[in-house]
Amino acid sequence: METATREKRVRVTSRIGDMPITLPSGVTLKQEGQVITVTGPKGSLTENVPESVAVKVEGSVITVASKTNLKKHKCFHGLMRALLANMVTGVTTGFTKVLHIEGVGYRAAVKGDKLELALGYSNDVIYSIPKGIVIEYDAKENNVKVSGCDKAAVGQVCAEIRAVRPVEPYKGKGVRYVGERVIKKAGKSGGK
Repeated sequence: METATREKRVRVTSRIGDMPITLPSGVTLKQEGQVITVTGPKGSLTENVPESVAVKVEGSVITVASKTNLKKHKCFHGLMRALLANMVTGVTTGFTKVLHIEGVGYRAAVKGDKLELALGYSNDVIYSIPKGIVIEYDAKENNVKVSGCDKAAVGQVCAEIRAVRPVEPYKGKGVRYVGERVIKKAGKSGGK
């Protein structure tokens, strides 16, 4: 009785992994063995597919399936579907994240393939912009806009820029994501 109820709770497939991906017009998918390349107007992205996952392309629809029922193999089913969906979105519309610089005298400037950050240190911090990433600086809003076709690369660049001067909790100065909620601490109150 107990084993029967336990078997009913086990899902054989992944809810995310079972959803098909539709290729928009102008996007091509090329599969060579376990390497998949998606090419579109914004660029080209490549991903290695694990041996336990099967990717099928029928017309303009991509489906992902797990080849075995082993738990360690089924773990990659939903992951690969999400990665492929992000690749298709990246080569068509791209991904963008915006950072806000808060603080008196804190600013940035884009010069060629370098981002110069003046964040209160004795010298400006020079950040080399990786290939495939576009960074724009809006001086009026004091925002740094990071965009590219690879979602992971855009997130990594934003995390590295934010790590140069994370937001401090007393005055809220530093680099933060636009819309990020910063909880401020109460400072020391003057004693008698």
